[in-house]
Amino acid sequence: MTFGRRFNPLDLDDIQGNILRGYGFPAAGYLFVRVDAAAAGRRWIGSLVDPVTTAAEWVAGKPEHTLNVAVTAAGLEALGVPDWMMRTFPAAFQEGMRARAGVLGDVGPSDPARWDAGLGDGSAHVLVTVDSLRREALGEHMDDLRRSVEQAGGLTVVHDQRAAIFHHARDQFGFTDGFAQPLIEHAGMPARDGRGTPGRWWGWMPVKPGEFVLGYEDEDLLLPESPAPPLGDNGTYMVYRKLYQDVARFRRFLREEGARFPGGEELLAAKIVGRWRDGTPLVLSPDGPDPSISVDKSNIDAFRYRDDLDGFRCPIGAHIRRTNPRDALGWGGMRTKRHRIIRRGMPYGDPLPDGVYDDDGADRGLVFICYQADLARQFETIQRIWCNDGNIFGIGSDRDFLLGGPEGEGKMTIQGDPPYFVHGLLPFVQTRGGEYLFMPGLDALRALAAGFPA
Repeated sequence: MTFGRRFNPLDLDDIQGNILRGYGFPAAGYLFVRVDAAAAGRRWIGSLVDPVTTAAEWVAGKPEHTLNVAVTAAGLEALGVPDWMMRTFPAAFQEGMRARAGVLGDVGPSDPARWDAGLGDGSAHVLVTVDSLRREALGEHMDDLRRSVEQAGGLTVVHDQRAAIFHHARDQFGFTDGFAQPLIEHAGMPARDGRGTPGRWWGWMPVKPGEFVLGYEDEDLLLPESPAPPLGDNGTYMVYRKLYQDVARFRRFLREEGARFPGGEELLAAKIVGRWRDGTPLVLSPDGPDPSISVDKSNIDAFRYRDDLDGFRCPIGAHIRRTNPRDALGWGGMRTKRHRIIRRGMPYGDPLPDGVYDDDGADRGLVFICYQADLARQFETIQRIWCNDGNIFGIGSDRDFLLGGPEGEGKMTIQGDPPYFVHGLLPFVQTRGGEYLFMPGLDALRALAAGFPA
């Protein structure tokens, strides 16, 4: 069901921050709270509205920290949202991530039965995210937030996760991350080639805001399906996934397989991901990393796959090619433009020291976060059809080798003359928990705090 109609400009004062434009802060904390008493929960939500950071520009520079609020379907019910209004939310959101495990491929070591407490078990109702400009100050801000939960009464903290960006924005596997974010129309972002959707004559078009924020036109020039007012306007759906990364296993695999692979360990790693470790795309530089590309933010994403349809530069099953196929599926990119997401992830846990190949038992990985207007069409399509099944790319049942799968099954084809086959797909990444959430606009947050008639 679609409610209301809103035209540009975007209501930046009502849209929560970190959606249209990333904060780029070095540290973040994620506090999941259970609402045991609806009235207390609404009062607490009301106390958070004014501190919530919006998408509006900062006039006097970045603040010391930011605060944002999202709610699960179970949380909306716990806060007293009536059944008729709940039914206006999409099925994927109402069911939640745990119920969608089969769709997402969360099996084996990623089965929800193994997830961390407080994630996916129905106890997480509200997520409050704090981003901090100073890593050492994050703990203080999170302590203040926990005290507000205790003082509110009728609330319980069920999960507390901290994350921080490493040196040079590398992930736990050692790759520079955060590229290819969509360029959103009317969001005030600098135009950069490769950030939007492929257009004519090698040009790029910005993505319509309705692909990410409810109440605005999407790529079909229609309004996205949205919940009943006043909840829908300026809201978005948020995916939170805690992904453990087995860095030691990944390093051992690269060392052992790289000894056999023509080109060696670093080329093999780049073929699996689709970029060299510094972020240089294989399509632009297949023979090695190029610092002139990796430091150039205006051109690091300026590539397509139309001249590499055989995958000789970037394998057809490489991670970045699967998660954002650009024009690789034909029709000038028309088959991919409705499936973009905004990623706002951050590594968690201490990195495994360089040169270490044995697991130290530490918990480390990625807090994966993305925003979209349609969970099923956007995030779940990428996960289910593009990452977990290679059929749409013409590579059969090959899965995303970086994300892995059931122990010892599957393969990756690295195109070449002759092609090279990597066998024994290993679970380098394991899901440790997750939630589907709704991030309301500020007016909707105020309405949620005020309560609704049955």
